[in-house]
Amino acid sequence: MPLTLVRQDITRMRVDAIVNAANECLSMGGGVCGAIFRAAGERRMKAACRAIGHVGCGDAVATPGFDLPARWVIHTAGPRWDGAPAEDARRRARLASCYARSLDVARGLGAASVAFPLVSSGAFDCPKDVAMDVATTAIRGWLCGGPDVAPGKKRVAGEKDDPRDMDVYLVVFDRDATAAARATARGLDAELEEYIDQAYVDECERRHPRGARDLARELGLGEASAAPEPAAEYGSAPVPGPASGGADFALSAAAPMQLGDAPEAELDDLLRNLDASFPDTLLSMIDARGLTDAQVYNRANLTRQYFSKLRSGKIHPSKRVVLALAVALGLDLGQTRLLLGRAGYSLAHNSKFDVIVEFYIGRGVHDVDAINLALFRHDQQLLGVS
Repeated sequence: MPLTLVRQDITRMRVDAIVNAANECLSMGGGVCGAIFRAAGERRMKAACRAIGHVGCGDAVATPGFDLPARWVIHTAGPRWDGAPAEDARRRARLASCYARSLDVARGLGAASVAFPLVSSGAFDCPKDVAMDVATTAIRGWLCGGPDVAPGKKRVAGEKDDPRDMDVYLVVFDRDATAAARATARGLDAELEEYIDQAYVDECERRHPRGARDLARELGLGEASAAPEPAAEYGSAPVPGPASGGADFALSAAAPMQLGDAPEAELDDLLRNLDASFPDTLLSMIDARGLTDAQVYNRANLTRQYFSKLRSGKIHPSKRVVLALAVALGLDLGQTRLLLGRAGYSLAHNSKFDVIVEFYIGRGVHDVDAINLALFRHDQQLLGVS
């Protein structure tokens, strides 16, 4: 049930349902609302809305999508951001209701995918940082709410999929919405930019020491620092090398190792003591934290089906999936490196994606939506499965 940020025209989204930021009388407006009416076919959409007549603030109703790629349009009326600041809490609650009620309607229609605009952020004057914060919090809260099961009823194997297992897209047409969303990013934006610059300088210092010092001065970071040594990982032992003086490294090109040089018993011992597999490591981390599978895949922005295949070893995760799981599990950087290593990956300071995720994990921010917002602003792939 991933939540994905996309920069797109919502009328072109190929999903089961798109959401229209409507007015309470369901008349054709400007902005996103007008664009949806025109793309669906003005005459038929106006007739369908007239037949419904009205939608309350914070509520949602559905019409067919007509000429749109989406099968349905869900119309929700957001609050206007005017009047006294004392009313902000009430307005935020109604705005959050727009998302929850729209998702309820989508679930009732049997939709598996829904695309939202930033409701109330246009003509209704909701500040874009508030609109983004409410949208991500409300959508994630609904997705993590779990299936509705009647009291006393137990869910059995083979029963219909969780009705909240839905792909949700938050469609942002311009950069202003994400650039202004400081609240969701927890006020760390300036520090993140400096961290990215410093990581870039450190990587240049490692490769080209003289040029990196000039770059550091240009960025206003002072002298470039030496690239940090990788942190020791839990459960890992130092790899012996020539400097260790160990007998195992008394090999040279003049004396290549032959298969017969390694006793079969020693090889068998090495094979018996392989590192734990990625699925085994993941499951042990989940158990150690007392989490359920559902809590983990929801927090990691993964679908239930994908997670099921992952935990059984049927698929190998991408780096962004492993890092999403690290965020969901609340791992520190050392534990994150361990989990990455089990999947054959490592953090690299020549990758902006890696640096951004490392920055947030290092500061104890384990909120996949906040991190994805930062990744989105920097045109990087998002954590989880999209």
